[in-house]
Amino acid sequence: MYRIPFNRPCLTGNEQLYLAQAIANGHASGDGAFTKKCHVLLEEIVGVRKALLTTSCTHALEMAALLLDIQPGDEVICPSFTFVSTINAFVLRGATPVFCDIRPDTLNLDERLLEGLITPRTRAILPVHYAGVGCEMDAILEIAKRHGIAVVEDNAHGLLGKYKGKNLGTFGCLATQSFHETKNFTCGEGGALLINDPQYVERAEIIREKGTNRSRFFRGQVDKYTWVDVGSSYLPSDLLAAFLYGQLEAREQIQSKRKRIWEYYHEHLRDWADKAGVRQPIIPDHCEQPYHMYYVLMPSLAERQALIEHLKGRGILSVFHYLPLHLSDMGQKFGGKVGDCPVTEDVSDRLLRLPFYNDLTEEEQAYVVAEIGSFSTSWEDTSRHAYAVNPH
Repeated sequence: MYRIPFNRPCLTGNEQLYLAQAIANGHASGDGAFTKKCHVLLEEIVGVRKALLTTSCTHALEMAALLLDIQPGDEVICPSFTFVSTINAFVLRGATPVFCDIRPDTLNLDERLLEGLITPRTRAILPVHYAGVGCEMDAILEIAKRHGIAVVEDNAHGLLGKYKGKNLGTFGCLATQSFHETKNFTCGEGGALLINDPQYVERAEIIREKGTNRSRFFRGQVDKYTWVDVGSSYLPSDLLAAFLYGQLEAREQIQSKRKRIWEYYHEHLRDWADKAGVRQPIIPDHCEQPYHMYYVLMPSLAERQALIEHLKGRGILSVFHYLPLHLSDMGQKFGGKVGDCPVTEDVSDRLLRLPFYNDLTEEEQAYVVAEIGSFSTSWEDTSRHAYAVNPH
């Protein structure tokens, strides 16, 4: 057990009350009262035409691949610096991944590289809003429109984030959300598909309901429902939706806490970062972040690993993040090799995420910051010792 874990699920509002109500309602399966409440609330706060809860962000991405009718041989562009689900959902349909490098500032897909990756087989571009900081969507959408390519936003980190005043998740024809326990708003495991293009709404309901027109039946549009398309069971339990609704309802309180945590790290680590050659997050002026995580970029892999061990020895869990997808076993099967995405390869070795959860106290943060501040001395001592033992 760590004195300060990397993440801890936190109750904020009426989660337990709503769970009890969902049980009392006698409808614990999908699309109950709380699922519908979440749909309406997400549509209102994000500003999308339709929101559908799913069992995970992974499943929302799988639904997106089905809606776009991705076929074997189609190509899909995504950043190499992302979670495997982003591209795996499309590989499941037979797509070939095309990995794009990231910007060195925001760590988002580098839109300046897109044109060189597009071929006649390109069917989709998957921008990932890393740490909830918006990708350069104006450029991405312009390129996609010119080539007739769909854009699906992986907004797992970015609920309530904005790009040029507009909510993330409202730019692509489709977008996906995560409500995993590490996200700002959680139900343990969960996700959502956000639909901005109305042509996908009815089929999304069918795919989510095992390929049946069950949703139309319950609206009274057909007198019985049947199998009409491919699909799967992507509905979360209404118990999960009840917990999530309690979190979404308390979004201002949650975001206020996370803003304080992020800003405390940013301010109190500034001097240490300057002296140690460590880079803090960069948030462009035209982006409003949702305070999803706090990371630092260490000068080297060795120093990153040393800091992880230093903090671990003091009861603090800090973690790295994505390994380059193009260098994974699967990525190499699709032709990925060292040097394809140099920024991704460099950042992956140096990035370190600090403990970040809704009820992390200022006292706990002060302890984390103090122990990080003591690291430079211990690292220098260790380095000198290592050099003395083995100067070569």
